[in-house]
Amino acid sequence: MLDWEAAWHAALYGPSGFFARGEKPSSHFRTSPLVGPELAEALLTLLSRVDACLGFPPVVDFVDVGAGGGELAFAVRSLASGSLASRLRVTAVELGPPVELPGVEWATSIPSCVGLLVGHEWLDSVPCPVVTGPSADPWIERWWPSLEDGSMAEVGAPRDAAWAAAVASVRGAALAIDYGHLESSRRFTLTGYREGRQVEPVFDGSCDVTAHVAFDSCAEAAGGDWVLVSQRDALRALGVVGAAAGSGWDWLESAARAGRVAELRDPAGLGGFGWLLHGCGVAVADLMPALPPWRPDPAGFPVEE
Repeated sequence: MLDWEAAWHAALYGPSGFFARGEKPSSHFRTSPLVGPELAEALLTLLSRVDACLGFPPVVDFVDVGAGGGELAFAVRSLASGSLASRLRVTAVELGPPVELPGVEWATSIPSCVGLLVGHEWLDSVPCPVVTGPSADPWIERWWPSLEDGSMAEVGAPRDAAWAAAVASVRGAALAIDYGHLESSRRFTLTGYREGRQVEPVFDGSCDVTAHVAFDSCAEAAGGDWVLVSQRDALRALGVVGAAAGSGWDWLESAARAGRVAELRDPAGLGGFGWLLHGCGVAVADLMPALPPWRPDPAGFPVEE
């Protein structure tokens, strides 16, 4: 029988694995950091709030877990200003070869930090066991009780453990941004991506292998003070808005920004991502206003072949 978790891990992180050999997500699918600087702007606003709640420590961290090519980490470093910039330490965590980026430190494991840790499309690439119903797996019994006989499911326990460990490493806040599902909407979502296209998930290292994140189980595993909201709502709450205005060059720039913001907040696309925010010694209510709870959009689930 196939050991799905081991095969998945080898396909991504083994000696000839997809990420281990240096493939960058930007070459295979479009992510929020590639749209423009707006996501980094929002995260800097969030980091500034964390910084204030912590009393402006001498060193404040931004840790980008599953950093890929470091696009998000570098954007945060480049856009930071004032006192925050002078105290900011940016760390990109990635198992593949690092990219030389000014002001960005690289690590292969999650460091202890004081500030904001972000796992942007990280948990979906944490390998999981796969089972076929009926299953007596404890995680399935708790989090996927609707699994039907003959249907397949990803066991989210490794993601729960990874996220709980990440949150435990932080004093400040930890944020997971990803596509996902809840107990009410569980569906087998294992799929592959290669060169901008969804493909059959094969474990030979030729493609990214990914599956939706069970946000509810990750949240409970990490515990503490947390909230789960949509990217669409979170970005607006953090000041990322845009509309075409002015004339001439100003209009062109504002229109371009408005287009990027619309893409990031599109509820049928990136705006439908979940933001799972944990306060780690900091109250979530001091970081984000009350927002509607996130709900998954089944239209965003991978298309079954």
